[in-house]
Amino acid sequence: MKIKVLGPGCARCNQTEQLIRETVAEAGVDAEIEKVTEVMKIAQYGVFGTPAVVIDEEVKSVGKIPRKEEILAWIKEKSAA
Repeated sequence: MKIKVLGPGCARCNQTEQLIRETVAEAGVDAEIEKVTEVMKIAQYGVFGTPAVVIDEEVKSVGKIPRKEEILAWIKEKSAA
């Protein structure tokens, strides 16, 4: 599973990345987490609000810090697939 946190490095983006890392560790899943800060790469996802979360190239969240429960649901959905 590949998880990308899209954002220029603002406090909300960093908070989102930390929350993703904590949730993945708690869930015990194998995931590669990448921070994408380049504006052009972020725009390729059609995302114009940050932070954004992309799991296996599917945009899951835009413009907000997701709740831990949301992140867990996304991870479980991908793990079951």
